[in-house]
Amino acid sequence: QVQLVESGGGLVQAGGSLRLSCAASRRPFSSYDMGWFRQGPEKEREFVAAIRWSGTSIAYGDSVKGRFSISRDNAKNTVYLQMNSLKAEDTAVYYCASRYEDNARALIGPYDFWGQGTQVTVSS
Repeated sequence: QVQLVESGGGLVQAGGSLRLSCAASRRPFSSYDMGWFRQGPEKEREFVAAIRWSGTSIAYGDSVKGRFSISRDNAKNTVYLQMNSLKAEDTAVYYCASRYEDNARALIGPYDFWGQGTQVTVSS
């Protein structure tokens, strides 16, 4: 079992930035693919970004390409989501997800472990 704890959410104006963090309990963290998903009001869960366990491959959802950036710090057991040029439609609960390294599966999913989520609200 992997415990994931997200932080960094909050209220921001459109055009602003936020950085989300996700701390993982399981070691070695470097053996886990990590992803971010979000679910807006009355919307289905949406893939946002993911990074391979090795850091050699990254994927983004179409709606965030060019604005969001995912990174990981294996020494801190943490994955980050830097969100720039935020829009009202980015308002959602953001979830961190992980799975044991699996190069046979696409970064978009599926994932085995999920955090509780952190709310991001973008005011227009």
